[in-house]
Amino acid sequence: MNFNEHDIADRLSGRFIGNRVHFLREVDSTNIYAFKLAREGAPDGTVVIADCQTKGKGRMSRTWQSPPGRNIYTSIILRPSVEPAVAPQITLASGVAVAELLSEYCPADVTLKWPNDVLIKGKKACGILTEMRTAGEQVDFVIVGIGVNIGMKKDEFHEEFRDSSTSLNEEVGKNVSRLDFAIRLYESLEKWYNKFLSEGFSPIKDEWLKYSGIIGKNIKVALRDDIQVGEAIGIDEYGALLILNGEKRTRRVIAGDVSLTGD
Repeated sequence: MNFNEHDIADRLSGRFIGNRVHFLREVDSTNIYAFKLAREGAPDGTVVIADCQTKGKGRMSRTWQSPPGRNIYTSIILRPSVEPAVAPQITLASGVAVAELLSEYCPADVTLKWPNDVLIKGKKACGILTEMRTAGEQVDFVIVGIGVNIGMKKDEFHEEFRDSSTSLNEEVGKNVSRLDFAIRLYESLEKWYNKFLSEGFSPIKDEWLKYSGIIGKNIKVALRDDIQVGEAIGIDEYGALLILNGEKRTRRVIAGDVSLTGD
């Protein structure tokens, strides 16, 4: 099957996520493009998907490798009626949606790394970047950007990420259809987003903890010059990471890069 706007829109007909589809052969960043569409009034559930990104965006101002014909690069416009403080919950809900889908291909091998990475056998297969604009005390829109490595071969990853990254094809040993995966991804996102809207964060939190690869382990969280060290003991009702430090005090962390310390 071809990976194009017609096939994607046809498969998503009647769905909430994908009620509008913008397919681009090449774009600087799907998040940048989606943000512009959202400012112009694009409706809730609008999807932007590209075959290639020239300036793919990751967290902490990093780039996301985005060669053509290989992976999923997509951004979804959401307009939840929530306060900005709870918007980070959407990042975790998106992670659960991706983890659940990847687990169908790689049972028992998928874990979530707070706040936005999905791993297969401990290697990064997906990154999620959410960006938000507020209107007063409410969220105007949230852009959920998702990059999933589908067809990347090991030697195609940048050398510094080669041993810590993977793709779905590499892990399952066969070629997975990008079109089929994209449709199933939007369906999984719709399921968990609707659950978030109707039931709140509690079921998201429970599922996230099931997939977590760090709870109960000693970790380090680095945010520029600030480093927090301790045992990861959970996440709170807003999605912040909770760490029990050496003084047996619980610290709440809202951002940073997580790594296991091996202690």
